[in-house]
This record gives sequence, C-alpha cells and structure tokens, in this order.
Amino acid sequence: MHTVTLESLHLILQAAALRDKASEMRAYMRNQFDFLGLPTPLRRATAKPWLKAQKGLGAAALLQLADTLWELPQREYQYLAIDLLAMYWKELTPQELPALLALARRQSWWDTVDGLASLIGQVLRGSHEGMDQALAHEDFWLRRIALLHQLGWRDAVDEARLFRYCLNQAHEQEFFIRKAIGWALRDYAHHRPQAVRAFLDASGAQLSPLSYREAARHLGSAAHA
Repeated sequence: MHTVTLESLHLILQAAALRDKASEMRAYMRNQFDFLGLPTPLRRATAKPWLKAQKGLGAAALLQLADTLWELPQREYQYLAIDLLAMYWKELTPQELPALLALARRQSWWDTVDGLASLIGQVLRGSHEGMDQALAHEDFWLRRIALLHQLGWRDAVDEARLFRYCLNQAHEQEFFIRKAIGWALRDYAHHRPQAVRAFLDASGAQLSPLSYREAARHLGSAAHA
C-alpha cells in the first residue's frame, strides 16, 4: 500500500477525531498510548471506505499493511490494523499465525491482545494449531490468547483442552491470566453450564478466587466458592 494512501487516511482520521475524547481514551488506557480521539464506532465508520478498498490484497499484503499501521504512534492505528485483518480474515490461514502472534507482542495491552485472540480464533477454523506452544510461551499475553482462542466456539469447543489450559495456568499470579481463565470458562458456561459447574466442583479449588468468581458468575447458586 502506497504511503500516500496512508497519509490520506491519516488526514481523514485526524479531521474526524474528537479532541476532547483523546485525553479520556488515554486515561482509560492508563496513559500508556497516545490517541487521536476516535471512539470505535466513529473510527470504523470513518475508515470504512478505506477498509473496503483493501479487498483482495491477499494474506502477505494484508499483514504487511497491518504491520505498518501497528508502528504508527496513535492507538487507533493498531485498532485499525485489527479491523483490517478481521474484515478479511478468510484470506488468512493458520500459516499466518506466527505473524499474528508477533503483532500481539508489540505495544501489548488487553485491548489489542483480545482483538487478536478473537481474530486468531476465526483464522484457526476450529483447529488449535500453535496454541499449545502459545500456552507455554514466556510472554503472558500469548498465554492469554491460548486461553481465549475458543471464545464463542460453542459446540466446537474442545472441552478437555479448555479445562486443561485453565488448570495449566491456574498457578499464575498475573491478573490478565487469572481474568482470562474466568472469562474462557464463563463463555463456555453459557453453552454448557453443567460441564463448567462440574469442572468447578472438581477443580475449582485450584483456581484463584478471581478466576473462580468470573467462571461462576452466571451459574447461580449451584456454583459456590
């Protein structure tokens, strides 16, 4: 993609930005990132023509463009990279998984990592390629992706793998891992509450209180610490 195209996009986004929102967005992200001031609906509406124009680029060019966007200073550009890849996820295959995981390790925080986890869940198409390795990675953000990659899979969830991953990471002190364990279990509980209830009854004592509370949130009185 030509630089002039990205320059034009930058001008369009700058013109649409809400300056008073930029400071709010920075504060919400603990002042870790700069922002133009484009809440998600406005960002997507403003960038929609540009996103549609990228149709048919192919996996390599999509990833190259996403990589370029990722290097830009304002956080909206990382979000836009995820929007781009999510719009054309069918052009990606598990072969692109290393590149997607590499993005997750740059300028990492829950917002981009969770967006990439959702994308990776689509790209894997029901497989779990690379997820065992991600779960064993030193970078806890990759471990979070492994825990979350089955979100929304419903019948396609590998239940044994889900429970095994949660127990594998149950010892972790990291907040974002503990939260991910609870989130993954809670999501599956919407589909198979009895299975999650049985897991918590048998193994809940191994989970942190945070993970347990999150997992049991919608299970009612049948699940209790």
